[in-house]
Amino acid sequence: MFTKKIILPILILSCMSGFGQISFGDSKKINDNWKFKLEDVSDAKNATYDHSKWQTVDVPHDWSVKGQLSPTLASCTGYLPGGIAWYRKSITIPQSKTGEKVYFYFEGVYNRSEVFINGHSLGRRPNGYISFAYDATPFIKYGAENIISVRVDHSQSADSRWYTGSGIYRNVWVVYANPIHIAQWGVYAYPEVKNAKGTLKIEVDLENGSAVKSTLTVINELISKDGKSVANSSDKIEVAANKTAKISTKLMIKNPKLWDLENPNLYELRTTVLKEGKKIDETITKTGFRTFTFDANNGFALNGKSMKMKGVCLHHDAGVLGSAVPGEVWETRLKTLKEIGVNAIRTSHNPQAPVFYELCDQLGLLVLNEAYDEWEFPKRKWLEGWNYGTPGFEGSFDIFADYGEKDLEDFVRRDRNHLSVFAWSIGNEVDYPNDPYSHPVLDKGKDGFGQAAYGGYKKDAPDAMRLGVIAKRLVAAVKKYDKSRPTTAGLAGVAMSNETQYPGALDITGYNYTESKYKSDHEKYPNRVIYGSENVHDMEPWLAVKNNKYIFGQFLWTGIDYLGESGRWPSRGFYSGLVDFAGVIKPRGYFRQSLWSDKPMAYIGTYRLKNEKDVSKDAWAIWNYQEGEKIRVVCYTNAAKARLELNGKVVGETKLYDEKTGIMYWDIPFVSGKLEVIGLDKEDVAVSSYTVATTQQPVELTIADKNITIAKEKGVAKIMVQIKDQNGLPVMLSDNEVTCTISGPGTLLGLEAGNNSDMTDYTDNVQRVFHGHIAAYIQSAGISSEPIKVTFTSQWLKPVEVTVNVK
Repeated sequence: MFTKKIILPILILSCMSGFGQISFGDSKKINDNWKFKLEDVSDAKNATYDHSKWQTVDVPHDWSVKGQLSPTLASCTGYLPGGIAWYRKSITIPQSKTGEKVYFYFEGVYNRSEVFINGHSLGRRPNGYISFAYDATPFIKYGAENIISVRVDHSQSADSRWYTGSGIYRNVWVVYANPIHIAQWGVYAYPEVKNAKGTLKIEVDLENGSAVKSTLTVINELISKDGKSVANSSDKIEVAANKTAKISTKLMIKNPKLWDLENPNLYELRTTVLKEGKKIDETITKTGFRTFTFDANNGFALNGKSMKMKGVCLHHDAGVLGSAVPGEVWETRLKTLKEIGVNAIRTSHNPQAPVFYELCDQLGLLVLNEAYDEWEFPKRKWLEGWNYGTPGFEGSFDIFADYGEKDLEDFVRRDRNHLSVFAWSIGNEVDYPNDPYSHPVLDKGKDGFGQAAYGGYKKDAPDAMRLGVIAKRLVAAVKKYDKSRPTTAGLAGVAMSNETQYPGALDITGYNYTESKYKSDHEKYPNRVIYGSENVHDMEPWLAVKNNKYIFGQFLWTGIDYLGESGRWPSRGFYSGLVDFAGVIKPRGYFRQSLWSDKPMAYIGTYRLKNEKDVSKDAWAIWNYQEGEKIRVVCYTNAAKARLELNGKVVGETKLYDEKTGIMYWDIPFVSGKLEVIGLDKEDVAVSSYTVATTQQPVELTIADKNITIAKEKGVAKIMVQIKDQNGLPVMLSDNEVTCTISGPGTLLGLEAGNNSDMTDYTDNVQRVFHGHIAAYIQSAGISSEPIKVTFTSQWLKPVEVTVNVK
């Protein structure tokens, strides 16, 4: 039970892709050469069905993003289609595997999937974000061809408030295992850290799928980064036939290297199962030691050091790539966010792919891991534009009664050993007033509601008192498998929820857009740990965190632009990110960097002055206007002062940092040339600078980084193309159409310029640049180590080409 303070010393396991992710057996990816048909084919489950004329695709595969944008489709899911489709794959199970169990592990299928092997149904999983595995052993033909068939039903295409994607959009694995093996997600480790001593407590669940009882030896070994064994244990256990068993043990080490945001130190834990001295199963995972402290008065501390969480909310798509996002793309995006100063991520509002958590472990980013956006009733899904027109009510609510706790338990079991995860969120805005729950308090005014309440109390709507009942049930499901982290949720109707048992069921409480309740609720509920679980980008919400010790952080909506939750046509998605669809930092990203980064920085943007009170955080770095036109120049910097120079001459007065707005500005007449801001410390020593210049007509395409190497096995490169003028300056105002052509063993996954209102065809090799740039995603075919030649052309501009090395 959470009272005033909770201290959570954690050592979490970050599962390595494949080998450790499912935690048992010998796993191999089976992503290549699936057959695909976007149609509900009644006989497609049968092993003898002829799929030779179907399209060949590799997974991860998102069919929605490859569809055509249309104003006739739902805005909530990005004006992109859903549907029903089938995937089929032929796989030969070697004769040598006879006697072993065979499992198929799916990281994620959106949604309402059913998996068949040789015509036999292995099971259904309606939740599109949950990873799952099936034991296919009874239906396997050893030494022969086997047919996997997967039906995916996304016919309810407007079932989410944001873009989901459709299909087998994450990795698929075949797992071979001894009948006696570690259970799926069966290794759980958590430490105690005290007086420079680390004690790692370990639980290992075992399954005996054989007909006889067995005596087993389980060895756990902790290995440091330099490859040295620093602790080990050996435990014997007897497991009855066709039963499960658990061993509990611990490892102790002195002076463990702690995981933190600057130095995400990792260890390896090797868990080995022996039978009669012979190894029958083994899993290796990454580990790291740390401690958490959440305090109602003092906020959050990592390893005893107080800090503010500077977080962002992230959806799971990547623009043109849809929901099938390669790990390399996530790595680039997360590094960009960390460069801005972000130190925490909220997975809005669903579990992410396993590689996402692995990267956060390795890079040193905290993760608020969220499971649900709706429970037992549907929310409004906007069809004609965000908050416009008549909403729809498709959703996942219909599966909640049967799968709500099961999905949550599997979510926790899969991710509980990730070092980056600091809390489990059981829901986002499920208490949105009158969407669907209602309470008499809604008749008492708007105080405590950060978003629309859709009118006063509605007695025929679902009773808000249900929120507490359900929350207690879900919290119990989490605690069943992990007591080492707090539970939480993002509250949209704080004033309404305060009338229920919902906030009291949580360990820490997230407030969405309700900074106005921080002070009063801190006083009224002195044991409640409060933070901003969803916030706008303005200065005031950040000051509410910065200036109040008891608020431990905030999570901006959002970190990166995302598909869906679109405005009225034309609009691909929600454009509030620090970073655009193409992974490029936007002006508000530099504004946030000035607030959050410890590294000296400065940025200037400009716009025509129309309103004296308009001090914008969204000013682009452009210096092309009419001579003499009055222009506002805004500066985002973490320096104490800033000086503006135009063509080498000081313009106006040196400005002091504005603690209230975080923005300095000058209003000056436009003169072409070079505009530069110099950030100064308190002693007037230059510590940072930023320059923008008047540009001429575009003349060439350029690529800044031509040293590109990707892995032979489906490695992905992101190539950023910039349009420049005759002086080598980026032409931000250009919107030229660019064509990408490829020769060699590679494919173009897509072109992305980051333009939210460009509703043209994204399935071909032609796209217009936006703010003078465009990104191309190139993937190796996996068949050769020959280099890939990529050429970019545009009418009237000098082309550019780059060679992508494949290793």
